[in-house]
Amino acid sequence: MKKSLTSLAALALVAASSLSQAQSPAPAAPAAAPAPADSLTYNIGAVTDYRYRGVSQTRKLPALQGGVDFVSTSGFYIGTWGSTIKWIKDAQTDFNKTNKPLIDAKGLKGEVEIDIYGGYKKEIAKDTTLDVGLLQYWYPGNKYDKIGYNANTTEAYGAISYGALTAKLSNSTTPLFGQKNPNGSSTSGSRYLDISYTLDLGGGMTLVPHVGDQYFKHAAKTTTYSYNDFSLALNKDIDGLVISATLIGTNYKKLHGSKTFPVGEFVYDPIAPTKNMGDTALVLGIKKNF
Repeated sequence: MKKSLTSLAALALVAASSLSQAQSPAPAAPAAAPAPADSLTYNIGAVTDYRYRGVSQTRKLPALQGGVDFVSTSGFYIGTWGSTIKWIKDAQTDFNKTNKPLIDAKGLKGEVEIDIYGGYKKEIAKDTTLDVGLLQYWYPGNKYDKIGYNANTTEAYGAISYGALTAKLSNSTTPLFGQKNPNGSSTSGSRYLDISYTLDLGGGMTLVPHVGDQYFKHAAKTTTYSYNDFSLALNKDIDGLVISATLIGTNYKKLHGSKTFPVGEFVYDPIAPTKNMGDTALVLGIKKNF
């Protein structure tokens, strides 16, 4: 009888356990990762000097900047970016080597640069990304054609990144930023090759060394239109607020070896021909990404 009671008790426990499991909900399946979504981002900022390919666009004065970008999950993207500038308006008076006015073109306009770009960026192999696109530099209302070509410029570009290393080649399909060669030939077909490496220092900090080579198409061998630029940028990202300090410059001083730059070369200051717009300087910047 005791044995039978023990058996009944055991059977009751098994039944209760089975009933409890039947009434408990099944474990939830792991949540699926959210599908990638298209993104629309904005940025606004300021710099103590707007340097483009090592050359100041603002006569070494501050600039306001901002942009918007749309990126599709397919890899296609489109965006626009703008900055205040001074170089077009300042080119109203050109000088010769004796610092006397050579060209007096009053009424030049062009206080803003707006870049419009679009392309396709995709990972083509492990740690390897391809980026190809078209970029339009637009200077609304510019009258630079009074002393050269229209400043508006179109470039096609292609870049390949492997890990933190990026190499990019840009080729102009129009005269480059309204520049003519001293021999009168067009600068259409000029190219710019640059290489950069983004070193992650941790804590939202990156260090980015960069070198570039600007080549002007059809430039005479006796001129020094073509040049190299370099930079070393230290960036700190604090929840979308990026603070930067960049050491930047070109080798123009080494190329010329003189105090006054030849007529027509965009790197010199048209108001003060002895002032090199591509010399080495420290540029500070702040930008907020939204």
